[in-house]
Amino acid sequence: MLDTDIQASPAPLPEAPLYRRIHQALRERILDGDWPPGLRLPSESALGTLFEVSRITVRQALGALQREGLIYSRQGRGSFVSRPKAVQNVTRLQGFAEQMGAHGYEVRNRLLALSEVSADQKVASRLGLSKGAPVVEIRRLRLLDREPVSIELTWLPLDIGRQVARADLEVRDIFVILENDCALPLGQADLALDAVAADAELAARLNVPEGAPLLRVERLTHDSTGHPVDYEFLYFRGDTFQYRFKVDRSPSSVE
Repeated sequence: MLDTDIQASPAPLPEAPLYRRIHQALRERILDGDWPPGLRLPSESALGTLFEVSRITVRQALGALQREGLIYSRQGRGSFVSRPKAVQNVTRLQGFAEQMGAHGYEVRNRLLALSEVSADQKVASRLGLSKGAPVVEIRRLRLLDREPVSIELTWLPLDIGRQVARADLEVRDIFVILENDCALPLGQADLALDAVAADAELAARLNVPEGAPLLRVERLTHDSTGHPVDYEFLYFRGDTFQYRFKVDRSPSSVE
C-alpha cells in the first residue's frame, strides 16, 4: 500500500525539440515584421552558427516554416520570407488579370506554347467534341508583381482558338479576348480544386522545389447559352496565392 503522506513529484514536461525552438524564434521575427516579405534569410550555415546547431536541425526548422507558408525556397539562392498571399474571390467569373489588376497588382504573362493539337478523350468530352478533334492549346506563365505565380494550360475549340491566338496573349486575359474580340458573352464556369506536387517542369517554371505543393484548379467555362468554350488547368504556387469562396446556406435547408 502506498503511503498517502508521500506525494510523488510530477514528471518534468519534455522540452520542445531543438528545431522547434529555432522554428519559433525565426517565426516570431517574421510575424513581428523584423524580417519583411522578400527578405532572404541567413544561410543554413549561418543559422547553424547563430543557434549552435547542425545544418540538419536548421533544415528541419526551415521546413516547418515553409509548410506554414511563411517562407519559400529558390534552388541555389536560399530561403525568402513569403509575401502575403494574393487572393482571388470566385463569387464572380473573372480572369486573373481582371481581378488582380483591380487590387493594384502588376500582372504579366509569358507565352510558353501555342499550337493546334488533337484533343484527347478528357479535353474532347469537356468541350463537347469528338476525340481527336483539332483544338488550340495555349500554355502561359502568369507573373504577379514580376514573380511567377501560376501556369495556365488552356484548350479552346479550333474556330474560337484561332481567333484568340491572334490576340496579344502576353498582356490580355483570355476571358476578355473571348468577350471583346470573339463577341462571345460568357456565362458560368464549373471549378474543381485539388492539391498536386510540382513535377520537374512546373517546379522550374514557378521557381519552387520539385515536389512542392501546388493548388490545381480545373475550370470549364461556358458561354451565355451554356455551350462549353474554354477548358483549362491552372497551377498556382501554394505559398503565393489563395482562392476564396463565399457560400450561402439556403433558408429552405434549415428546419
